[in-house]
Amino acid sequence: MGQYFDNDNLPSNMVDTECFVLGHKFIFSTDNGVFSKDGLDFGSRLLLESIPLEEVGGKVLDMGCGYGVFGIIINKLTSCHVDMVDVNLRAIHLTEINIKKNHCSNIDVFESNTYENIHSKYTSIITNPPIRAGKRIVYDILMNAKNYLEKDGRLFLVIRKEQGAKSLIIDLEKIYTVRILERKKGFYILECTV
Repeated sequence: MGQYFDNDNLPSNMVDTECFVLGHKFIFSTDNGVFSKDGLDFGSRLLLESIPLEEVGGKVLDMGCGYGVFGIIINKLTSCHVDMVDVNLRAIHLTEINIKKNHCSNIDVFESNTYENIHSKYTSIITNPPIRAGKRIVYDILMNAKNYLEKDGRLFLVIRKEQGAKSLIIDLEKIYTVRILERKKGFYILECTV
């Protein structure tokens, strides 16, 4: 089975999923070949519920947006401008559908292999890094976020303990001020400030 970072030819089987986050209902179309196609996963939900939304403003980047969960929910709950990027064309297509389904505005979505097509700076970057893509890509996303964050900008991410959370925190602390916002069921929610 292809992974969500592949642009492969998996047959389409689009379905709608529903989720409630912070008291708000969202509907997302998902499909084969994207992460968490059966609906919002625990780690992503924990990240969304742990981010101090009242402090998120300005311009936000949803890095590796998948079918659009982070960017759409952040946009609806904060009215921030959000850029959403993914390397997977099916994910981009689903995100465009989901922006309309959830009546969002002030969102741009486009293809980018990590930061290849990013030319802006952001107050916040949010990601559930694609662990299965390998350490090189994950570290590219996380360590190079600093180059795309404004002064005092923050990177928010989720990582599991068994995926190397503790060693990743040590590496992140070499370039960021790292704060653990939440730790639950083996998931770590991290805030990394430039």
